[in-house]
Formats: sequence, structure tokens, C-alpha cells
Amino acid sequence: MAVHARPPAFAGADGASWSVDLLTDTTGDAAAPWGAYLFFVRWSAGEPEVTGHLETGFLVTGAGEAAVRRQLGAMPLATVKATLDGLIRTAGGPA
Repeated sequence: MAVHARPPAFAGADGASWSVDLLTDTTGDAAAPWGAYLFFVRWSAGEPEVTGHLETGFLVTGAGEAAVRRQLGAMPLATVKATLDGLIRTAGGPA
């Protein structure tokens, strides 16, 4: 995922256009204080407008922000797409 110079975009299982970004945050866990997760944005058809979002929980946790970002950034795009489609099916649509 990290090889692209811009956020990857996908057609989701719902037929909508989605883009994804890799985000990090603190976890509150002293043993693994940083986590990384995927944040998906749903776009409207026609004029670009955000119509919703979905996000994973922490997919990677660890001692440092750069390390968890690098680790999640190594996720293959096919896995990112499968994650998006799973979220769409589970949530029944965008948040």
C-alpha cells in the first residue's frame, strides 16, 4: 500500500468509489502505545463529494508510530480491498 504516491482508490462491494488512507493513533496500552488502521472514504457519483466512511480497528500495534505505519503500509492492495469489502458487508454500507 505504501508504494503509491497518493491514497489508493477502489470500487467497493457496494459499487461505490472508495479511497483509503493509513492512519495512526495512540492505543492507551503501555505495552504497545501506537496503532495503525485503515480509514476508507466513500465518494458520490458525479461531482466528488464524501458520502460516508468506514474504518478498521487497529490492525497493527507496537512501540513506535513509524514502525506501525511501516508495518501496515506493507499490506498488499488486494488485502486492503478485501478488508474494505468485508467492512461494507458487515456494516451494510458507509458510516
